[in-house]
Amino acid sequence: MNKLPISVCIISGAEAGRIDQALASVASWTSEIIVVLNQEVADGTDQIAASFGAKVFREPWKGHIAQKNSALEKATQPWILGLDADEAVSEPLRNEILALPAPFSNCVAYSFPRCTFYLGRWIRHGDWYPDRGARLWQRGRAWWVGVDPHDSLRVDGATAKLRHDLLHFSNPNISSYVRKINYFADLFLQEQLAKKARWSAAGAIFRAAWRFVRAYFFRLGFLDGYPGFFIAASTAYSTLVRHSRLFEHLQTAQPPCAPTKSP
Repeated sequence: MNKLPISVCIISGAEAGRIDQALASVASWTSEIIVVLNQEVADGTDQIAASFGAKVFREPWKGHIAQKNSALEKATQPWILGLDADEAVSEPLRNEILALPAPFSNCVAYSFPRCTFYLGRWIRHGDWYPDRGARLWQRGRAWWVGVDPHDSLRVDGATAKLRHDLLHFSNPNISSYVRKINYFADLFLQEQLAKKARWSAAGAIFRAAWRFVRAYFFRLGFLDGYPGFFIAASTAYSTLVRHSRLFEHLQTAQPPCAPTKSP
């Protein structure tokens, strides 16, 4: 198979258990694989990446956005495919990319939907699908922006849509999903403190309730069975946790008042 002029850019922590899926899905038809690996990783992720022909660079963790842009700067091919270590290019998506008119001159970037496997099924509704994003772009015409850890690609030019799915294996079990709630809540608190945001009880309650209603009813999450309900409910809970952390911070910033005796 002739390889396309694409550099695959991946950032990774300790992902020895699953990065091979991402690498295997692109190694045979792309010209270059760049993996920026967290400096402290010692689980063999680097050896797995090297076995697929990847160029591995070890760097201290700088945050999602800075780390992704660092990988982008190391690419040498005219086109970039941005992947996470827990993703894989499906065969239909690969074939769709291979069928694009060379050298993809129709536009600056291409977006495609991302489908997540969770609780034993592919999630096709709710907040998790289609989760479309631009992931294939001309080098020098796009870069990662946003507020960590919520990165997005800023594209300088037109973006076309591809039909087929990027596969996502984000959370192998409920425990791993729940552990992320505090991680994202901590980052969100730092963002709110930096912006000197005000806390609102009504805002926290409304946002949590709306996330459930939107995901489960308006975005048809109920069609994904119990996993669809669990995703909607846990997303509402994680939203409530994030928007309650500022309240907790404000309450613990000063010593508590002594309790008063009831009459």
